[in-house]
Amino acid sequence: MTLAVASDGPTPSPLIARFAEVRGATERLIAPLSPEDCQVQSMPDVSPTKWHLAHTSWFFETFLLQLHLPGYQPFDPAFAVLFNSYYVGIGERHPRPERGLLSRPSLAEVLAYRHHVDAAMLELMDQVPEAEWAGLVELGCQHEQQHQELILMDIQHVLSCNPLQPAYHCHAAEPALAAETAWVDIPGGLYEIGAVGDGFAFDNESPRHRLWLEPFSIASRLVTAGHYLQFIADGGYRRPDLWLSDGWNTVESCGWQAPLYWAEHDGSWQCFSLHGRVPVDPDAPVRHVSYYEADAFARWAGHRLPTEAEWEVAACRASIDQLYDQAWQWTASAYSAYPGFAPAAGAVGEYNGKFMINQMVLRGGSIGTPDGHSRASYRNFFPPAARWQFGGIRLARG
Repeated sequence: MTLAVASDGPTPSPLIARFAEVRGATERLIAPLSPEDCQVQSMPDVSPTKWHLAHTSWFFETFLLQLHLPGYQPFDPAFAVLFNSYYVGIGERHPRPERGLLSRPSLAEVLAYRHHVDAAMLELMDQVPEAEWAGLVELGCQHEQQHQELILMDIQHVLSCNPLQPAYHCHAAEPALAAETAWVDIPGGLYEIGAVGDGFAFDNESPRHRLWLEPFSIASRLVTAGHYLQFIADGGYRRPDLWLSDGWNTVESCGWQAPLYWAEHDGSWQCFSLHGRVPVDPDAPVRHVSYYEADAFARWAGHRLPTEAEWEVAACRASIDQLYDQAWQWTASAYSAYPGFAPAAGAVGEYNGKFMINQMVLRGGSIGTPDGHSRASYRNFFPPAARWQFGGIRLARG
């Protein structure tokens, strides 16, 4: 469905066109998928594509339509529970590990729900003063863009579990170009990090604050699959001296021998990607590694991972490649609040703050990040053992 934005009358808010584009981009992402593809939940951390489609609509319905559009009628009152993710302040939630059991509503019904919400949102933005909805509409669009990347992450895992090894993309990925990695020196001193300016930022990117950094150097490019193959060949997954204790326990208990989706066949390495099973490209950035693997590789290489402050300072002040378009980059920083951070009031304040425990920060962006969605101050975060996301490695030293 393409949202029809009225062209007559007063000039509409740019946010209306942005809302329509973001919603349309999500539905374009699912075009290669069958209804059966959209139903599968391959592990507890993965959500079915159908659930992502519904949850992003639930967000607009819950935080905007029900509060700001007079007379709004929910598409189905039961969806309030089925598609609530983790907003305890809103009410009951369907258990995350059981989202794949929701054979009903069907994909067709979920798409009808999206179109119902879209039509109501256009009505709200046409009838209600912009000051009442602008901030939440932008938050909802940014939230949906996060779920666009989650759709790709999750469907890659879903399809990887299918013995047929089907591809999400029919066309082959372009081979990476070989390039030399250089070290970029950053002087020590007092720096500021965090969101700046009037553009959108999530609450966890603020407040902007000062901190002291010692001199350091950061790699101009990401660690490649070829470099990571050297780590594997040198016994990287068999050497406990390279690993944090919890990381080594994870390697042993899970049987890790390579990044997620990698497998060796007849002496050559292959990986499952959104393009199906393909040979590992030694010049491409390594992806689908956990924090534990990134940290172990850095130790093996004689270097370390950058802190998130070092990463942000370098991203803003130096010429560095592959910042936002290849792989999220693990940092050595635990995900915690910035000095002076306070979550927003109400249920929407649950968006980021309550996850500030047992997570590590990743910076940058990936092949799945929507254009224009990332920025230098963006703080992504995952548990240290997670690796189905597009996580990669950038090294630092000093």
